[in-house]
Amino acid sequence: MVTEGTDVPEAGATAATDAAAEPEAGTATGRAAGPQPPPNGMRTFLQVLVNTAIANVTTSFLWFALTFWVYLETRSVLATGIIGGAYMLLIAFFAMLFGTIVDRHRKLQVMVFSSLVTLGSFVIAGVLYLLQPESALLDLGGPWFWAFSGIILFGSVVEHMRNIALSTTVTLLVPEERHANANGLVGTVQGVAFIVTSVFSGLAIGLLGMGWTLLIAIALTLVALVHLLFLKVPEERPEPAEGERAPAIDFRGSIAAVRRAPGLFALILFSTLNNLIGGVYMALMDPYGLTIFTVEVWGIVLGVTATGFIIGGLVIAKFGLGKNPIRTMLLVVIGMGVLGALFTIREWWLLYALGIWAYMSIIPVVEASEQTVIQKVVPFQRQGRVFGFAAAVESAAAPVTAFLIAPIAQFWIIPYMESEQGQATWGWLLGDGDARGIALVFLFSGLVMVVLALLAFTTKSYRILSAEYAGTTESVPAAEADAEEQAAADPRR
Repeated sequence: MVTEGTDVPEAGATAATDAAAEPEAGTATGRAAGPQPPPNGMRTFLQVLVNTAIANVTTSFLWFALTFWVYLETRSVLATGIIGGAYMLLIAFFAMLFGTIVDRHRKLQVMVFSSLVTLGSFVIAGVLYLLQPESALLDLGGPWFWAFSGIILFGSVVEHMRNIALSTTVTLLVPEERHANANGLVGTVQGVAFIVTSVFSGLAIGLLGMGWTLLIAIALTLVALVHLLFLKVPEERPEPAEGERAPAIDFRGSIAAVRRAPGLFALILFSTLNNLIGGVYMALMDPYGLTIFTVEVWGIVLGVTATGFIIGGLVIAKFGLGKNPIRTMLLVVIGMGVLGALFTIREWWLLYALGIWAYMSIIPVVEASEQTVIQKVVPFQRQGRVFGFAAAVESAAAPVTAFLIAPIAQFWIIPYMESEQGQATWGWLLGDGDARGIALVFLFSGLVMVVLALLAFTTKSYRILSAEYAGTTESVPAAEADAEEQAAADPRR
């Protein structure tokens, strides 16, 4: 159910005004004018956040469970590779469509629609599981394996639409000075989802099997959908600006919205380059971990280190990102590069585990910084398309690097580091061990990340975007913001 608020500005009028009077780059008038958050907007946002957390946990739980189930039953790396790669690439392909849908409809309606499609997909997959024997569903040469996996894939990808809608509800529901805090909570939710997925997907497949795992996913998706039906998110019906076309995938509108905020394209490009380097860690972190840990211990290590996501998000939720989130993001990326270069400098399990934990704890800072900047400098009516464009470009980056670096490391770097020449050249720096080739890749990847961040500080785009953001409301600690809200609401003051 949706109730229309009386204090929310007309969407079409705001967009039309922005289009008619494009400001100079870096001026205060170039900032995006967003809707006025309703009373108790933060409370409503927290309800939406918890609901999205349940949905994210459910789809990730089922998707990882499917991957585990297929590998354990078939021992096919090809099948699991196709499943994982298809998931990331489809998110990149559909992200702009999802962003356009988010901008053209009320955000709560988008979430309900996404939940309905996901629920329907999981139910159909459940019916297939009941009607077909497991041998047919696991036959890689038959149609039922691809139908079963494809339906679950479709339901999981569509759920990503909710994440784009969630990013825009920060602008809709949360006071401006609390945007960074709210985005920090999103990072915390991602950490919880990662822990639950890492631990319980394997347990569900090992103890219950695929059938009961599907039933759990269907039940949790239904719970999230029913909860959505009782939420009330005040928002006017979005209207396109006068003369604006409404294509299904508004690529031109996405580019125009990005270009309207000077320096924003450079921010997205930097995040994409950062994700390209992150793809190296995505491809090689598991092989390195499985070299120094048993598979059982490695799963526990991943679950424990994922608490870094939660702690990092909570720190942002408490203290914000400071006056200039862009500067904060670049400083943190430098720290990520240093960590990535050094946490395998010796083959010590404690160094690796602590490095992963520290790395994960600062990932929410980078993501929250980008979201906070977009929420500030992009008009609310176009944020869905900008978030969708950013997700499409950035999501495609990591898989590309992962696909490229894996064979390079396997057939060139690792054999080189196992040779006498490699040991003589790099042994003084990387020491001895079974995974020194991967350590060399991590070392140079981290250094490249540091160099990119340092170069970003010198660019015109950094100065323009910082000036665009300068003078706006600084993100504040949560306690101060709560006190200000209470003082504003108290008529005696």
